Amino acid sequence: MKVPCLISLPVIWFLALVYQVAEWGMMSMCDAERRLLANALLDISNEWFVLLSEACIPIQNFSIVYRYISRSRYSFMGSFDDPGPYGRGRYDDKMSPEVNITDWRKGSQWFEVNRKLAVDIVEDNLYYPKFEKFCRPACYVDEHYFPTMLSIKSPHLLANRSLTWVDWSRGGAHPAAFGKDDITHDFFKNIFGGEPCFYNNQPTSLCFLFARKFAPSALDKLVANSTNFFGF
Repeated sequence: MKVPCLISLPVIWFLALVYQVAEWGMMSMCDAERRLLANALLDISNEWFVLLSEACIPIQNFSIVYRYISRSRYSFMGSFDDPGPYGRGRYDDKMSPEVNITDWRKGSQWFEVNRKLAVDIVEDNLYYPKFEKFCRPACYVDEHYFPTMLSIKSPHLLANRSLTWVDWSRGGAHPAAFGKDDITHDFFKNIFGGEPCFYNNQPTSLCFLFARKFAPSALDKLVANSTNFFGF
């Protein structure tokens, strides 16, 4: 099973998923992310932290990634109120009073947080026991714990969106995966030409810095055509 590990770059730490022992949909996934953040926080120069997986690719060069994250007033953690069965429907009343149903949020596992929010995640001992005990499959804790906790503690610091593009259009429990036959200029043109978003409260067309979910078979074609697709 995949759990996070850290790839170190100056000032920004990238968290990527590799194969180690963990249980999908269980608190062990969040435990691994908290340990990685704790380790990264030991270096005082690290200011931003990005969670990625081995199926993620960058779609912007490092200079753009660095400027986008470092100049943002917000951290990129999706945190929205889903009234349906896969949102509020997963809430357990036993989580109150620490977490009420009006606090309950859902978001992507793939996030970016600044140092303050990383500390909030690592040091939390108020909300953790509630999620560990009462958010178990079919409540998938990695989709709810951090978005809910941070929206309670620091809602003004969240952009409420992810920097990682994924395709959920095919339905199901997992996003679409892409192999070498999917890697075309038009494929990435559609990603770059999607709906606008907000950056520092202003509309922008630059919404994603990463994309997933790419199979190993796509790697050679991505590398061979990176200049044409991404300009680097």
